[in-house]
Amino acid sequence: MMTRKKVSTLSYLTAIGWLLAYRCYKKGARTSLAKYHLEQSLGMGIIVFVMNLLLVPLVLINTVFAPILFFSNLGLVILWMIGLISAYHGVRLPLPFIGFYFRDKFRFIP
Repeated sequence: MMTRKKVSTLSYLTAIGWLLAYRCYKKGARTSLAKYHLEQSLGMGIIVFVMNLLLVPLVLINTVFAPILFFSNLGLVILWMIGLISAYHGVRLPLPFIGFYFRDKFRFIP
């Protein structure tokens, strides 16, 4: 059985990690901490996907957009590390700037 901190931390480690954490959550590790970090990490993943979907084609067209892509991804990595550290320590700390958007937005996470 995974503890609430393990499920929370696992949710930040790749898409496969998120799916495993969600499965453990559904099978019995239902805590508010795990739900919170599942929501935060899923929202973060969606933002990473959309940002790269929009910016990578622009970089391929014109390399002047490369620094924008670099710094946006650097900022997202920093946010990811903040979320991972707060999950590891068992704290419900929202991701800076974007975390409040994902609170109770994903209804399939009961």
